[in-house]
Amino acid sequence: MPEDAVDDEEYTVDELASRAQMTVRNVRAYAGRGLIDAPRLEGRTGYYNREHLQRLQLIRQLIERGFTLAAIEKAILNAPHAAGHTLDLIAILDQPDSAEPEIMSRDDLAALAGVHRDDTLIESLVGVGLVEKLDGDKVRLIEPAVVRSGAAAVKLGLAPETIIALFPVLKSHLRTIADTFVHDVVEELVQPFIDAGLPEDEWPRVLSVVESLLPIASQVTLGIFRSEFRDAIDVAVGEQITGLGSARSAQK
Repeated sequence: MPEDAVDDEEYTVDELASRAQMTVRNVRAYAGRGLIDAPRLEGRTGYYNREHLQRLQLIRQLIERGFTLAAIEKAILNAPHAAGHTLDLIAILDQPDSAEPEIMSRDDLAALAGVHRDDTLIESLVGVGLVEKLDGDKVRLIEPAVVRSGAAAVKLGLAPETIIALFPVLKSHLRTIADTFVHDVVEELVQPFIDAGLPEDEWPRVLSVVESLLPIASQVTLGIFRSEFRDAIDVAVGEQITGLGSARSAQK
């Protein structure tokens, strides 16, 4: 359908609620709070357009992300024309990883790591958020790339318990890195844009910057980790060799 046709499309309140995936009651409640503009009236029937739909979709997604209605109301009333761009930003942030969640049997999961099936280990994986139990003998790998990498490490000889225990440690430290990076991005790039009043002609640049920063941040973090990992191995191996040499000297 041509873009102009989509822009001109109109909906009754029932159609609008269905497309926004909410109830008619909620649509009317948000309208009553001034979160969407009044519809175009034709007789006693109100007709809503794409802007109404985008605003409701934004409200629903923000609520699903844990924002209070009061916070959403304040944000929307301060930037009433930014709904479409904000949805574009959320879409960028919500882009799925290359690996979708996988479903497999518990035996197949054990086979990945070359170990015998152990339901205690499954519970540990569930506890750290890497695996979800399904009906029967199936499990869902929520983070399949992480689970498969961990299984490869177990195949090299590391204990499964050691690998599972590493995940919350890595997650905690990486969250600290992410929080610091995001704070700087907001302070240097996003806040000036907000302070300028969210100018319409700047939205494409801001969206492009956010989309580009995601892979850049990932590559920088991986590069630093590789360097630090090599240094840590050098130190650990050096200490072991030095200790072995000292022990042999003492035996002579």
